[in-house]
Order: sequence, then structure tokens, then C-alpha cells
Amino acid sequence: MAGFRNGRGRDNRPPHNQPQQAPYGYNAAPPPYPQQQWQQPPQGQQGRQGQQGHQQQPYGEPEYFGEPYGQPQHPHAATANNPGHTQMFSVDDPYGDAATHHTGAAPVPTGPRLPWKALLSGIVLRPADTFLRMRDHAVWGPALIVTFLYGLLAIFGFDKARDEAINATLSTAIPYVLMTALGFVVGGLILGAVTHTLARQLGGDGAWQPTVGLSMLIMSITDAPRLVFALFLGGENGLVQVIGWLTWLAAGALFTVMVSRSHDLPWPKALGASAIQLVALLSLIKLGTL
Repeated sequence: MAGFRNGRGRDNRPPHNQPQQAPYGYNAAPPPYPQQQWQQPPQGQQGRQGQQGHQQQPYGEPEYFGEPYGQPQHPHAATANNPGHTQMFSVDDPYGDAATHHTGAAPVPTGPRLPWKALLSGIVLRPADTFLRMRDHAVWGPALIVTFLYGLLAIFGFDKARDEAINATLSTAIPYVLMTALGFVVGGLILGAVTHTLARQLGGDGAWQPTVGLSMLIMSITDAPRLVFALFLGGENGLVQVIGWLTWLAAGALFTVMVSRSHDLPWPKALGASAIQLVALLSLIKLGTL
């Protein structure tokens, strides 16, 4: 009767053959099966099976700590994530160190496209930074417009061609000037494509659109000072010839810097890639006025 008064009875006691449930977070012991007899393996085999089986977790430690799937692959992996043992990790930089950038590596981030005013002034004042920033951006708009305007005035830099255009009628002179301007645009496209092809054969990794567009801008901008003096003094003037040679050397320097930045090449290879375009400009424009 005392047992019923205390709320306990014989039925409240757990049966002897029913296993008790372990608290949460602890590994419960496997339930006994008295009806089934298992053959105990030999002592050596039992040791190997104990090493390959599930490792018993420490008292009070959650299951995600440790290595539950056998031996760790690294000698320090077993304690790498335990409290007090922080595992080091590293993040790979896809662009690498800017000082160790080499041919074939990921291109340097170039930033947004420059507006046309900053582009034209940057070619003259900051050529290296401008070419590096524009190596992944096409410049067809400024290149075609500037080259076409340059071709419209280039005909007046040649003494014979200027006399023919001035003495011709207006209906004849206008198509003649327009065809000359289109010829300069087509010639700039062809020479720029040749420079790009040579740069790729020498190991460059730049795109063809920025290379061709920038080469057209360099051709037109560098010859502008000679053309301004030639309009008033004539192409055979001694000052105009000196200015022509100086601007041709400046064009060679800008071509070398542009190909070097756009194709990630050393300057000797960049100069070699620009050689055909420089010789063509010298024979067609500079030597034509001497």
C-alpha cells in the first residue's frame, strides 16, 4: 500500500529486458539480443575492426567534432577543429600578385571605360596607364571619327594632292577628299590588324578590337602636329620634315607602349610587332612629303 500511496507500483518499474534510452548527445549502448549468439572474432581481427569502426566521441562533445569515418588523412586533421586548435586556410587570388604578372596569366583588372576626351588626352599625357586601362575595351567610335577627320585634312599635307584639290571644281574635290579620308580609315584598320597579328604570334594575349582601335588613334594623333604645319608651309618645308621625323619616333614609342600593355609583352617584342606599321607610315606619309 505504501507503494501505491507514493505513486509507484510494480508496473512502473522498467522491465529488465528493455534498454534505457540514453540522454541526448551521448552514444547509446547497443541493445542486448539474448536470443542471438554472435561468434567473437580472434583477438587480432577484433583489434583491426575496432580501429576501422566508429570512434567513440569524448564525454559531452558534439558529434561534428573529430573524425567519425576512420583514421584522418592528415596527422593534424584529428585535432584541427577541436577547441583551441584553429585550422588555417588560405584564399587563392585569381589575379595573382601584380608584380609577378606574366604572359598568359589572368589579365589585370582594367576598370571602367574612359570617355573619349580622357582617352585622347591620356594617349598623349598618360600613355602607359591609358593603354593598360583600355586593353579590354573597344574604341571604335573615337578611332573611326578621329581617323576620318585626319584623312580629310591629310590630303592637304601633300603639295601635289593639295594643288589638285584646290584647282578642281567643288563637285570633283568633295568626292576626292572623301575617298582619301575613307582610304586612311581602311589603311588604319589593315595596319592595326597586322600589328595585332604579329603581337599574338610573339606571345601576346590581347584582344584585337582594342589593339586596332588604339593603333588608329596613335597614327592620327601623332601625325597631327606635322599636318598642321604642312597645311600652311607645305609638305616640303624643312621644319615640316623635322616635325615629321620627330612625330614618327613618338609614334614608334606609343606603339611599343600600347602593344606592351595591351598584349603583356616586353618592349622588344612589342616594338617588333609594330615594325610593319611603322615602316608603312614612314613610307606612305612621312617619306611622301620629303
